Amino acid sequence: MSFYEHVFIARQDLSSAQVEDITKKYASVIETMGGKVTKREYWGLRNLAYRINKNRKGYYVLMNIDAPAAAVKEMERLIRIDEDVIRHLTVKVDELEEGPSVMLAPKTNKKEEDILLDTEEREEF
Repeated sequence: MSFYEHVFIARQDLSSAQVEDITKKYASVIETMGGKVTKREYWGLRNLAYRINKNRKGYYVLMNIDAPAAAVKEMERLIRIDEDVIRHLTVKVDELEEGPSVMLAPKTNKKEEDILLDTEEREEF
């Protein structure tokens, strides 16, 4: 079995409960075909970079999947038919990320990072 990260964007006029139902529906497709969803992250209602089918916002959801390729293909086929999902992307990865994704990770102080980089560069010279 392979590892995948799958992100989809649902329409803005749905409720949070409907988005959760959509997520459960596609997770059950993966599980019935012999895979498992190791992580589900709900990123919330976010602005889109441009309009998609008259939507300016969308509900973003991330799923980490450990499944055979046939299960992922079937899930993607069903997502293409679903009118509530406006975009989706599946990426095959070498290993699944533990803990929260970059979107949910706490923000770091940019000045501290710059100071650390400056001191590392000085040590090299």
